[in-house]
This record gives sequence, structure tokens and C-alpha cells, in this order.
Amino acid sequence: MTVDVVNHENKKVGTVSVSDVVFGGRVKTDLIHESVVRANAAQRRGTHATKTRGMVSGSGKKPWRQKGTGRARVGEIRNPLWRTGGTVFGPQPRSYEYRLPKKVEKGALRAALAAKLQGGAVIVVDQLTATEVKTKAARALLETIGVNGKALLVDVRPDEKLALSVRNLPGVALLPSNRVTARDVAGTRTVVMTQAALEKLEAALG
Repeated sequence: MTVDVVNHENKKVGTVSVSDVVFGGRVKTDLIHESVVRANAAQRRGTHATKTRGMVSGSGKKPWRQKGTGRARVGEIRNPLWRTGGTVFGPQPRSYEYRLPKKVEKGALRAALAAKLQGGAVIVVDQLTATEVKTKAARALLETIGVNGKALLVDVRPDEKLALSVRNLPGVALLPSNRVTARDVAGTRTVVMTQAALEKLEAALG
């Protein structure tokens, strides 16, 4: 598979060949799904909480004697069976994060990039830099190379000025190539990466 390399003016300056073994063939969407679910679970705050019988306010005194009243026996008004009582086995603060095998994560990223490449949603540029920190200039740059909507910018070492310029653009993210995940790729409309970043990802996923 051959992909054109363009500059900031959207003019072709070369081509780059990507391995069909890495980015060709069937896209394993099941791996992408597993990786996205894991990433979403890791970002859950997990701050939900309910009060047990020991946390509910109220007296611990026995409301009435055990026998002889004709009523059901009860030990305290914080009983979970009573209204305003405690909750049994309710949700408590916890982390939802879990880990997947490295091969699954690598396969998911490979599949996500393959899907974008096969769909023509990957733009390869010679470099991703900015001469000044200006959001308007960054928006104009993306429009020039044909980016509309959500976009993921990938470089080996992201340019600091460009990172500051695109951080206020909704739906646009700039990441180093060693931190890109399947969710980042699958959740965007267009992937813009430098030739160096594409070659590094191909070597890492091969």
C-alpha cells in the first residue's frame, strides 16, 4: 500500500509505502472493541457510594423489646429493611481499571490504523510544526490539508507551539506516536501523522 505525503500547502512531496502485512487484510473489530471498553473503564471516576447501616444517622437503641409486643423483632432503626435504613451491598468507591494483554492492545491499534488507512482517512504530512502559537493559524493549516471535524494529529515528538495552538480546537488532539491508542484512532474522523510517526508505528506494530 502506498500513501502520498503532502506538505502544509497540501502539495504532494513524496510517497511512503506501508506494509500490507501490518495494515492490510481483515480489520479485527473485536480487538478494537476490547481496547476501547478497557480505556473507557479506566477513565470512570468510580466515586459512587451508598450508606451502610453503620453510616446511616440514627440511634442504635432497640426500638422495643424482643418478645410480647406482637410486632416483628427489630434491633435498630438503621435496619436495612426499614425506610431510611442502610443499604445492603450497595456500590462503594472503586476503580474500574483493568489490563489487557499487550498483544491485544497492539492488535487493536494495528486494526484501528488499518481501518483508517483502508478507508482513506489518514493524511501523511512531511512535518507537523507551527511558526507561532495561534489557534487561527492552526485551524487554517488543518483546513488546507483537508481536515474537517474531529482529527488526531500524531508526531514522534509533537511541536510545542502546535500543541498550544490546537488545544482550543474542539475535537482535535495532538499525541506522540508512542502514546496513541486504539480508542484515539477509532474515535476520530481523520488521522494526520508525519511520515516519521507512521514509520515508527509500523515498526512497533509489525
